[in-house]
Amino acid sequence: MGLPQPKPEASMRATVEEYLAMERAAEERHEYIDGEVYEMAGESGVHADICTNLLGILYTQLRGKPCRARAKDTKIRSGPRPQPMQTTKGMFSYPDIAVICGDPEYLDDYRDVVLNPTLIIGVLSPSTEAFDRGDKFHRYRMWLPTLQEYLLIAQHRPMVDHYRRADQGNWLLQPVEGLEAELHLASIDCRISMADIYDRIVFLPADETGMQAGSALQE
Repeated sequence: MGLPQPKPEASMRATVEEYLAMERAAEERHEYIDGEVYEMAGESGVHADICTNLLGILYTQLRGKPCRARAKDTKIRSGPRPQPMQTTKGMFSYPDIAVICGDPEYLDDYRDVVLNPTLIIGVLSPSTEAFDRGDKFHRYRMWLPTLQEYLLIAQHRPMVDHYRRADQGNWLLQPVEGLEAELHLASIDCRISMADIYDRIVFLPADETGMQAGSALQE
């Protein structure tokens, strides 16, 4: 999840209108931040497995409820509503998983940009972690009033940072660690065990540098 770290020549500038027109015709996914367009990187096997585990868990628990989980091809807008004056302000991102409660609200008649996520989940990678925790989360908090919970999931060890909206717009962080632990997602009335999130994930021992083997992943 998150903004890749491309070489400078890999990015381009565009207005929101130009970006949306380009993205709707493109085969690859791109994220947009204040006029800069970034191509999304490929994902590792561990990243893919964790996302698949989560989608399966959420699908089962959300059946018959007014919430639905969508995978990483769903765009989320975090910013002011585009005006017909060639604006460049705002962020369009592709969360690994977004849960929408009630009817989805869309930016326009294309129905491909969602405005009202309740829960956003990101699987961290070294190249995106700082952005996912920093500016991206700041924009989510500022521009998504429907967002109630935000999960950041580590790949190289069983650890999840669970952020939830509290009173007066404050956000509380509850780290959850260990395969025996459980997450309670109050906004969508789901309980998820860490063992299920990390099902079939093999954690390798630390290497000589102290880094967890397998932690330097694409996405």
